[in-house]
Amino acid sequence: MSSLLTTAERNALLPPLSQSGWRAHPELDAIRKIWRFRSFSEAWAFMSRAALAAERANHHPDWTNRYNIVDVTLTTHSAKGLTSLDTSLAQKLDSFAPEAAIITDHGEPALCLCQSRA
Repeated sequence: MSSLLTTAERNALLPPLSQSGWRAHPELDAIRKIWRFRSFSEAWAFMSRAALAAERANHHPDWTNRYNIVDVTLTTHSAKGLTSLDTSLAQKLDSFAPEAAIITDHGEPALCLCQSRA
């Protein structure tokens, strides 16, 4: 089982993730990021790559997909909080979608492409 991140590890690992759009989850010791892709197929391609990386790491995200929106929350359930598994997977996911728009306001629901056209 992975250990929770120490204060020093959090101070070193979380600020760069924050700069790339990851935000603290308001109710969990977790990080969350929302991507907006140009299309459903781009979102699905990202999720496919993410699924393979998660399977290799044996560490699986909590996520949702709505058309071109992918919403990912990372936490290590067995440790009840953030571990290096989460930060490593976050960095990997970031490398899969450098062109996607990032939604940093997690207070409002993210509109998918089909809703924004309505």
